[in-house]
Amino acid sequence: MRASPSVTQHPPVGRPASPRRVVRSQARLELRLMMSNGEQILLTMIIPVVLLLGLSLTSFVNVGGDTQAERIDLVVPGVIALAIMSSAFTAQAIATGFDRRSEAIKFLGTTPLSRTGLLTAKIAAVSVIQVVQLIVLAAIGLLVGWRPEGPWPLALLYVILGTAAFTALGLALAGVLRAEITLAAANALYLLMLLAGGIVIPPSELPGPLAAVSSAFPSAGLADGLRLTLSGIGSDGVLAALILLLWTGVGALLVRRTFRWTS
Repeated sequence: MRASPSVTQHPPVGRPASPRRVVRSQARLELRLMMSNGEQILLTMIIPVVLLLGLSLTSFVNVGGDTQAERIDLVVPGVIALAIMSSAFTAQAIATGFDRRSEAIKFLGTTPLSRTGLLTAKIAAVSVIQVVQLIVLAAIGLLVGWRPEGPWPLALLYVILGTAAFTALGLALAGVLRAEITLAAANALYLLMLLAGGIVIPPSELPGPLAAVSSAFPSAGLADGLRLTLSGIGSDGVLAALILLLWTGVGALLVRRTFRWTS
């Protein structure tokens, strides 16, 4: 008898990609878009570098500390927190807002990518940018005299929590407002948290009522956590982590319930 010809087994055609693969693909796209945007590079890298040098080498702004070394110990973690906020919140909010207006993001609503998946992809892409930010800012900080003294490996925890919190809040902001309003609101909140959100000036150096309000900002939680773990300044790291966790939860809930793919 002749043997029956073997049948080659082929994988089924049209099988949907797994959620993990969808998120990974979107994260790569988000990273390419961020790297090709000169305005975002200016916001996420050049401004923090200029502030780091200016605040470390001059005393024009009172950021606390009695000596130059103490001033630098306060400034470097604060500027790192600013860089994280710039890339995760401001840049993401503005980019997403205009992507919604141009309907570049519209087709994502017809794909397996969920709102939570989009948030996860953006967090992953931003994290890659922040590795570069951290390396550059830490190197400049060391050159101007910064000497990390705290439990600095724990700083990674605050970076992750801060990235998640600010990306969620930025996406939530862009998901409900028109692009022009998002642009104005994101820049206004950026300046607010820069000046009175515990980043440049620690909450302890602010007037009483403003210090209490400032301490609840996600910017203050991130800056305080980084000051503790990078320079050994401060003692309430648990509170800082809880503040960031709370804002992450609020932002993620808003994204899940209110984010719209089109404006």
